[in-house]
Amino acid sequence: MNEQDFQFFKELVEAPSPSGFEQPAQRVIRKALADVVDDVRTDVMGNVIAHIKGPKGSPRLMLAGHCDEIGFMIKYIDDQGYLFFAPIGGVDAHLVPGQRVTVHTSGGSVPGVVGKRPIHQIEPKDRDKVIPLKKQFIDIGCSDKVEASGLVSVGDPVTFSVGVERLQGTRLTSRALDDKMGAFIVAQVLREVRRQNNQSVDLYGVSTVQEEVGLRGGATSAYGVQPDIGIAVEVGFASDYPDADHKDLGEVRLGSGPIIARGPNINPVLFDLLMATAEEESIPCQVMGIPHATGTDANVMQLVHGGVATALVSIPLRYMHTPVEVLDWTDIEGAVKLLSALCNKIAVSHSFIPK
Repeated sequence: MNEQDFQFFKELVEAPSPSGFEQPAQRVIRKALADVVDDVRTDVMGNVIAHIKGPKGSPRLMLAGHCDEIGFMIKYIDDQGYLFFAPIGGVDAHLVPGQRVTVHTSGGSVPGVVGKRPIHQIEPKDRDKVIPLKKQFIDIGCSDKVEASGLVSVGDPVTFSVGVERLQGTRLTSRALDDKMGAFIVAQVLREVRRQNNQSVDLYGVSTVQEEVGLRGGATSAYGVQPDIGIAVEVGFASDYPDADHKDLGEVRLGSGPIIARGPNINPVLFDLLMATAEEESIPCQVMGIPHATGTDANVMQLVHGGVATALVSIPLRYMHTPVEVLDWTDIEGAVKLLSALCNKIAVSHSFIPK
């Protein structure tokens, strides 16, 4: 694990970026790529689009990883100074009470906790019930509405107050690995392609926004870039934990390599090319069958203009959409190696029309 790469990864993951509020993470991406790519710009949606020019007439390849994370938004401040909130993206109401959170305001970060009645004061019949998110509240230590309103405004975003920690070996845990990890991989591929300086594609790396609330940045950035080939870089459900349903999820393990998706959202020629590249480069990989739209940026990239040859490369992730997501760094390295190698294997004459 290269320490410089890890510090970039840590800075990106810990930068707050709930959907619609991705600017802190995007600033990290722009800084990292400023001296790497031929040009980098931010569009009106907030997508960061970096470009490394390929040979004249080369196919246009777009790699996309979304930088937005799940979170919350302040909706109401009551007379006692408690903050009521709503989810941004898919948040499990079970896991929110008792968590430390950070409210991101125009004046800086404000720490808080999601309050919960002590178990001693909860009737036994009610202890297993889920408290609806609209009835949960954040305590920032204020005495009344006036004091709280001086610090926090309605509409301010909120994130869980946890960052990156190393577990055993090459395992890492954090909030927001979905999908800062994908944006990180895209940036690392751009760095590696620039280092090798012999790619056969016109390469666009995009850190997309608002994926968690409707794949919005993926749709608009793909429309603007107009790629011939598009690959979303995401997280995928690992199934190597107790009671995982292998009949539903398949057998997907941390440390066994990136996941290459197969199904109607995936161009079969591009799938075969990714598999062949993995074999030629001796990169371990796993295959996941997805018999429907993937629910990732690959879904909207595929449908741009007259259609795009699309693929999905994912990193196995445990405990998705929790503050304790877990992945293996070796899978990230495998994905960077796979996608960097692919950039040298797509020729001008390459046809992705299924036969």
